[in-house]
Amino acid sequence: MPVILGIESSCDETSAAVYADGVMLSNIIANQTIHEAYGGVVPELASRVHQQNIIPAVQQAISNAKVSKNDIDAVAFTRGPGLLGSLLVGVSFAKAFALAQNLPLIEVNHMQAHILAHFIDEPKPTFPFLCLTVSGGHTQIVLVKDFFDMEVIGHTQDDAAGEAMDKTSKILGLPYPGGPLIDKHARLGNPKAYQFPEPQIPGYNFSFSGLKTSILYFIQKNEAATPGFVQNNLADICASVEHRIVTILLNKLSKAALDLGIKDIALAGGVSANTGLRQGLQELGAKHGWNTFIPRMEYCTDNAAMIAVAGYYKFLKNDFTDQHVAPLARMPF
Repeated sequence: MPVILGIESSCDETSAAVYADGVMLSNIIANQTIHEAYGGVVPELASRVHQQNIIPAVQQAISNAKVSKNDIDAVAFTRGPGLLGSLLVGVSFAKAFALAQNLPLIEVNHMQAHILAHFIDEPKPTFPFLCLTVSGGHTQIVLVKDFFDMEVIGHTQDDAAGEAMDKTSKILGLPYPGGPLIDKHARLGNPKAYQFPEPQIPGYNFSFSGLKTSILYFIQKNEAATPGFVQNNLADICASVEHRIVTILLNKLSKAALDLGIKDIALAGGVSANTGLRQGLQELGAKHGWNTFIPRMEYCTDNAAMIAVAGYYKFLKNDFTDQHVAPLARMPF
């Protein structure tokens, strides 16, 4: 069985992982706290911190896996999509490491890797399955026919679900990153305290820009009428916003699953760490008799484990790239 070194640097997590013999031997994630002061990811700062973190992360991943660099059979890396400067650090390091060790290179699509994270642990979904992939930049329903035969059958027409949560947290005055804080406060609130509209978008597509505007006007109106409204009702607001975003996601996913007659349903991406979404899918699965699959928390957010496992399946197909490969900020699915 090949030993795969995975490298992920698409946004603000520097990650390295080692996968071999069907087991994830290590998965190191170095987060970047520098962006908290700015309320969001600053691309130039992200790329600089990646430069600081990538060598220690790779060294730690190899050490934790109890292998040496001479045991590695291939280097898998995120080519895109993502922040170009951040991607450039990971791609450059992967190329240099592979060149020094005379190893093959494997380029990985970041969004495909999120879906293939389901093949790290048991139980694994059976093809074909549907995957709702939700993150700060993407919201997609993907029909997964094989490891690299995937079709996006639904996508956001404007903003992503994760972005809607992050913008809501800013409106509410919560610090960055806001998504986990929305989740935390929502656990203490009433999800039906306030009603927010559900966009009427045909088919399996999504829209969140109108919802963001609705939330903004709701907060401005109530805060003007009752100063301190947000502070006094924070849990209920967060719960109501989360409930609406989750229902939008799951209503579309349910429609696709029932229309296509597919019983294996999965979540992927950073927003799949959201408690309400995880619980909602499990409840929906129980109602419809679906087999539901949700990754462990460490495999929801950006991580190199998913890159390594995607690289493993590409290795089996002899699907390699060369030293001329360059990062792609926008990479076709």
